[in-house]
Amino acid sequence: MTAHDPAWAQYRLLASRRREFLGAPIHALTMAETLAIADEAMTLRRPLHHVVVNVAKLVNMRNNTELREDVATADVINVDGIGVLWGARLCGVALPERVAGVDIMINLLSLCANRGFRPFLLGAEQSVLDAVRMRLARDHPGLVIAGMRNGYFKPEDEAGIVEAINASGADCLLVAMPTPRKERFLKCYRDKLTPSFVMGVGGSFDVYGGKVARAPKVVQAAGLEWLFRVAQEPRRLWRRYYDTNTAYAALLCRELWDRRGRRKVDL
Repeated sequence: MTAHDPAWAQYRLLASRRREFLGAPIHALTMAETLAIADEAMTLRRPLHHVVVNVAKLVNMRNNTELREDVATADVINVDGIGVLWGARLCGVALPERVAGVDIMINLLSLCANRGFRPFLLGAEQSVLDAVRMRLARDHPGLVIAGMRNGYFKPEDEAGIVEAINASGADCLLVAMPTPRKERFLKCYRDKLTPSFVMGVGGSFDVYGGKVARAPKVVQAAGLEWLFRVAQEPRRLWRRYYDTNTAYAALLCRELWDRRGRRKVDL
């Protein structure tokens, strides 16, 4: 790697934008910068592992070693949740904007269509994948999908799935499986997968395929997207959001208190 190598320029950019908030590494990147990095990785056929951090992941990282390692070792780490963005700014961590995982995925699919890259879609229910395929045919008629595979498979099927992904010639891999399953899968096979840009997208296929409605922009801007999700599936989600939101609030209060104490010492 030399000073004139594009990889070196990208390395310097990512190194200069790396921040830390509540023990989690984060890159201070805009959506446009993130997509440019993904574009360059696929163009140059250079491996790049991307993750996003939201409130739930930030909280769960503290007790889940595998999840913490997945984030810490990723090449690009965006802020997905508005709560993380506000909390980081409150603690003096300068971040330009929220770069939500579902928005990255939608923009990345558009990028693939425009640049001739081929995505492989892994995860979700088969009916959701079929809905995603139909919508992609409407939104991007020229997009070539390298392959698709639902997320319902056994551990003994994984080696064959990895072989199928690599044989497809995919430029990027989108993994729509829940945490920590996708983290375990990517950790286990990251070095064996040949697609250049690899990204966990969680429930984004459900949103894009129409199974789950996304909150209106005004609700997102108000930081209440989580409440919109709870309203759709209250029995399944209320406890999860209650636990993670209260834990995050406690962590944030402790961090602000500690920062106040450090300022007093410095004075």
